[in-house]
Amino acid sequence: MDLGSGRRGVDMGPSAIRIAGIEDRLRELGHTVVDDGDIAIKNMEELKVGDIHARYLTEIVRASAVACKKVERIMTRGHFPLVLGGDHSIAAGTVSGIAAFCRRQKKKVGLLWVDAHGDINTPDSSPSGNIHGMPVAALLGYGPEQLTGIGGKFRKVEPGNVALVGIRSLDEGEKHRLKETGVQVHTMSDIDRHGIHRVMKKALARITDGTDYVHVSFDLDAVDPTVAPGVGTPVKGGLDYREAHLIMELLHDSGVMTSLEMVEVNPILDQGNASAVFAVELVQSAFGKKIL
Repeated sequence: MDLGSGRRGVDMGPSAIRIAGIEDRLRELGHTVVDDGDIAIKNMEELKVGDIHARYLTEIVRASAVACKKVERIMTRGHFPLVLGGDHSIAAGTVSGIAAFCRRQKKKVGLLWVDAHGDINTPDSSPSGNIHGMPVAALLGYGPEQLTGIGGKFRKVEPGNVALVGIRSLDEGEKHRLKETGVQVHTMSDIDRHGIHRVMKKALARITDGTDYVHVSFDLDAVDPTVAPGVGTPVKGGLDYREAHLIMELLHDSGVMTSLEMVEVNPILDQGNASAVFAVELVQSAFGKKIL
């Protein structure tokens, strides 16, 4: 899906990740992999924009609801959902599916959001109307009822169990909402000052505090464009190669991650599929690949 993005091309991200060999690389680590295929999503050319403050909302909600049910079904079977994007609006579906499963089990989910952006806009605060900047808000219960109601009319994650890492580009409305909700935010400045290891220690403490499941949503634009140029919304000054890998290695070592999505790979802006290859390497680290 690229309906939530202001730039075309991220709809080809899942194909690029597959071409980069994600299935084989995970099997090499001893995992059983089932590719459940793509969700059918209409292109922009087939649709009307609708509300310019929440572009393509109807189709994004429909596709996210399908993803929600798929993810909930995978969790019910005791398997690990690995979701490939696409723009980051898909997270409204992914996390809602996990939250719906947790609600049935009377469990709680924590959310680690690795991203250059806060994605906590609503149609009222978004300068662009692009829904890929709204999923965190929707999961916290802010924004259009169609988005917040995917998977059921309840708050999908509690602010006290959400940590954002790698942040370096926030709109004014997002700054206000982050302060208002108390979501834990670790900017690139924090990482520069304290190091990724200390930042991740705090983030892990937050997302595991009283939770039973942990979802990791990794937007490849969290990484510096010199490392991953082919992303939906590149922003200078991001995570370097080793910082990104250490995040995933620490997640694996902690043993808390129960679902993962990798989003915003844009082959149109890439160089020889290098960004998709890097995305696969990050997933490998999250699933147990070690240097030694």
